[in-house]
Amino acid sequence: MLYAAPEHPPGSRGETRRPRLRVLDGLRLLAALMVLAYHYITLRDGWGEDPKAFSPVVYHLSEYGWLGVEVFFLISGFVICMSAWGRSLGDFVTSRVSRLYPAYWVAVLLTAAVLTVWPNVRSADNWETVLTNLTMLQQGLGVPDVDDAYWTLFIELKFYLLFAVVVFRGVTYRRCVLFCGLWTVAGVVALKSNSDLLSVWAIAPYSPYFIAGIAFYLMHRFRPTVLLWAIVAISFLLAQHYLRGRLVMNLGAKADMAQGWPVRLAVLLAFALMAAIALGWFDKLQWRWLSTAGSLTYPLYLLHMYVGFTLIDLLRSRVPATVLLPGIVVFMLALSWVVHRYVERPLGRKLRVSMQKSVEEMRFHSRGKMSGALPARQREIVREERKPDPELLH
Repeated sequence: MLYAAPEHPPGSRGETRRPRLRVLDGLRLLAALMVLAYHYITLRDGWGEDPKAFSPVVYHLSEYGWLGVEVFFLISGFVICMSAWGRSLGDFVTSRVSRLYPAYWVAVLLTAAVLTVWPNVRSADNWETVLTNLTMLQQGLGVPDVDDAYWTLFIELKFYLLFAVVVFRGVTYRRCVLFCGLWTVAGVVALKSNSDLLSVWAIAPYSPYFIAGIAFYLMHRFRPTVLLWAIVAISFLLAQHYLRGRLVMNLGAKADMAQGWPVRLAVLLAFALMAAIALGWFDKLQWRWLSTAGSLTYPLYLLHMYVGFTLIDLLRSRVPATVLLPGIVVFMLALSWVVHRYVERPLGRKLRVSMQKSVEEMRFHSRGKMSGALPARQREIVREERKPDPELLH
């Protein structure tokens, strides 16, 4: 397998070990809370009608909470490029699978159980749908999501598969830039092509965020250049092009009454904040609680929607909305911590070690080496099981 050696051009900052970017952990939680506010305050599910217990200001601000998804995609481009650097394809796949699936499996089963016992807001459909959802590939098969929030996961998976081509060849500065350029062109061409295949993989409304995230990481690892700023600028302009469609998608008939400028301003602020992170302005922000907050993000995103809607439906007639909503948010954060601490961490570690062993065995038999080398490597992998995962969780 090919391993990528990081390039260090003159003036590169790549040779110096950079501190953990805890600000990204905090930004991820903020994005998750934006999505949560959009679901809990703007949507009727659970409330039965547009919530009237919240002030017009809170209600209208929450209408734009769906932009947290765009922030997630920006962060994802940055983090995946960072975590894939110097890794083989097998290591990259192992990292992604062990990171994504343990909490996801629990979320699917827990959400399905809640919707089966209390089908007030939505039913769990059938268990064939639930079992298919456990693969995370249900959208590709035309099977409904158990929870509507899962739609973003398929977008992420497609990004991982596309970037895996770069990982297979070895992640370098040049290959990352080439990947950004080709994906940008594919997204533009897909708009006028009649190719469903190209449209599916170009992911045009969302690819500008991933691409900008990659460029921002290259700035952070090396240094800003005109070329990287050009990639970011083009990605920003393309992202602006799709925002009207995203507004209609999320607000429906209410989109005509909503102001468009807050959406464009929010995306501008997100790009500006990522630029500040890329330039190292937040490197000294090392509050440890941010990492704890960031660890709750993925379980919170997976669990909050229909479990939360069901709780709102069950309690709305007995608890004032202004008390119920904060209480549910606190409950979902606590549940997310339990899933992270007692499922995601231990199961993810075991899954990672098991997959590492499998990859090593595949490499061993593919090379046809003498017996004895594999057990030694497997013992090394077992020793690594107790080591903390240095990767920035995403």
